[in-house]
Amino acid sequence: MSIKVLFFASLAEAAGTRELILEPASLTDLNSVFEKCAKERPLLESHRASVLFALNSEFARPDSPVRDGDEIAFFPPVSGG
Repeated sequence: MSIKVLFFASLAEAAGTRELILEPASLTDLNSVFEKCAKERPLLESHRASVLFALNSEFARPDSPVRDGDEIAFFPPVSGG
C-alpha cells in the first residue's frame, strides 16, 4: 500500500518533484513523513520551520496520524494582497 505526498511552490523546487509515493511502514504522523522526505531530499530541511501540512485536502497538525491511502500535501506559507 502507499501514501501520496504532494509538494507545492518552493517545496516542489526543493524536493525536485511535485509528487512522491511512499510506503507507510514506520510513518506514524505528518512530521515523520516530512522527516523521511527531508532525509531523502535534503533541500527540504531549510523549509521545516515554515511548512504547512494538509491531510486528505484538510489543513492538519504535524502530529496528525497517517494511514495507508492518505494524500499528504506540504506547502509554504500562503500570503496574498
